[in-house]
Amino acid sequence: MPTIISHPAVPLALGVGLGRHAVSQRLMLAGIAASVVPDLDVLAFRLGIAYGDDFGHRGFSHSLLFSVFVALVAACTFRPLRTTFSRAFWFVLIAAASHGVLDSLTNGGLGVAFFWPWTGERYFAPVQMIEVSPLGLRPFLSARGARVLLSELVWVWAPCAVLAALMLTARKARALTISPKERG
Repeated sequence: MPTIISHPAVPLALGVGLGRHAVSQRLMLAGIAASVVPDLDVLAFRLGIAYGDDFGHRGFSHSLLFSVFVALVAACTFRPLRTTFSRAFWFVLIAAASHGVLDSLTNGGLGVAFFWPWTGERYFAPVQMIEVSPLGLRPFLSARGARVLLSELVWVWAPCAVLAALMLTARKARALTISPKERG
């Protein structure tokens, strides 16, 4: 898996790219939370649940159905998030689903159960360029942890920064083409 530090890169990039008028600070925080919540499944290890079990790491909590559930919860709280039902749903859905997608791009683990509960089969993306993060703090604070962070900088943060910059540029260019009369 990418580290918990890098999963928020996707909602952060989208939030910056779309701007504060589209993504409130509260919605941004909800998206960040949705991007990391699937990794609460590491608690399964403490409960004796095997990694490859449907309720183990990268199991049900990494599925698209789980992402939809998280998005629906956020959408039902759209007023406190200072947004619309639809915007909360789609932003949080993308943030939550990005977790499994990023995990599927890593070069380790058992894959991601995207289609749970219909199947517990685990999948990887066609390419796995992100260095898988070790589980636990001690292995992370080693040379391997440094390689993981460098890999995430190259394969997660840099592309997300480019996406945010492109979206921001497109948004600014669009604002310049709108006449004062259209702005109201």
